[in-house]
Amino acid sequence: MRRIRPQMLGVDRGSKVLFSDFEHDGEMWTGTGPRKLRCPIKFSEPFLSPPIVTVSMSMWDIAGESNQRADVTTDNVTIEGFDIVFRTWGDTRVARVRTDWFAMGEVADDEIWDV
Repeated sequence: MRRIRPQMLGVDRGSKVLFSDFEHDGEMWTGTGPRKLRCPIKFSEPFLSPPIVTVSMSMWDIAGESNQRADVTTDNVTIEGFDIVFRTWGDTRVARVRTDWFAMGEVADDEIWDV
């Protein structure tokens, strides 16, 4: 369990369209087999240590004639940002995906002095 001092709790959040491959016949829409996309995200200000980050799909547009396979996760979480990683496989055709993310951790507090 991670404990965070209440006066130093920082929360950041955002939304990111990862791709829109149907518009230009991109790999997620026309490809088959394992496909992966990595999208870097920068926090609005740095945390004191790597925060807890969650990510979820808030919009997906996937062809319905095959299985709908998708995996979305975080990677490389640092005090300044992280990567959203989207994966699909097989014959799944993904037109577009938007994700929402939420980060929570300790941030600097001007009222606490380090002497």
